[in-house]
Amino acid sequence: MAERLLDDQIVEQVRDVFSQMQNDVALIHFTTERSDCMYCPETKQLLEEIAPLSGKLHLEVYDIEKDADKAKEFGVDKTPATIVAAYDHGVVTNFGIRYFGIPSGHEFSSLIQDIMTVSERDSGLKPETREFLKSLTEPVHLQVFVTPTCPYCPRAVVLTHRMALESDKVTADMIEAMEFNELSNEYGVSGVPHTDINHHKGTVVGAVPEEHFVAEIRRALGM
Repeated sequence: MAERLLDDQIVEQVRDVFSQMQNDVALIHFTTERSDCMYCPETKQLLEEIAPLSGKLHLEVYDIEKDADKAKEFGVDKTPATIVAAYDHGVVTNFGIRYFGIPSGHEFSSLIQDIMTVSERDSGLKPETREFLKSLTEPVHLQVFVTPTCPYCPRAVVLTHRMALESDKVTADMIEAMEFNELSNEYGVSGVPHTDINHHKGTVVGAVPEEHFVAEIRRALGM
């Protein structure tokens, strides 16, 4: 039996937070048996420790190779991958809220916040941000590169994930920079949080206010 990742104190804190959940949430997880996936076993174990802490949480685990059709359905091309989605009577609604890499360290708080936000089915964004997101006519892909030790990274991750919840045009990924080193190099990540907009069309470095982020997305889209 693997040693537990979450101690009793954290378990009780998370259970207490989850007691406020309004609607059911699905955690759709993709893993692999390949040995080159650095944190696949730990990520799966982390989710297996979280899921029982609320009757409103539903964990589904898939193998990216064996369940290739499922991976394609969720647009997952690397592991470990975790999607936070709505769950209504067995029906999963995917908002494009995704984690690539283990949500550990400071990113554990992002995961818990995302679960609660999806449970509320409300992004909590400012009215002007919601209006802007409603006006989108083309897809927006946000990739937030993070490290577990970065205290500012959750702000960027949670903000982009709220945007994904608000608009079906937005897909937002947390990417653990060290686990996906080649990807980090491809996007020129030298500090975190580093957010790429639509594959080199725009970049936001640091945890910036909502309106700054919107302005950068506008610029990247040429709006």
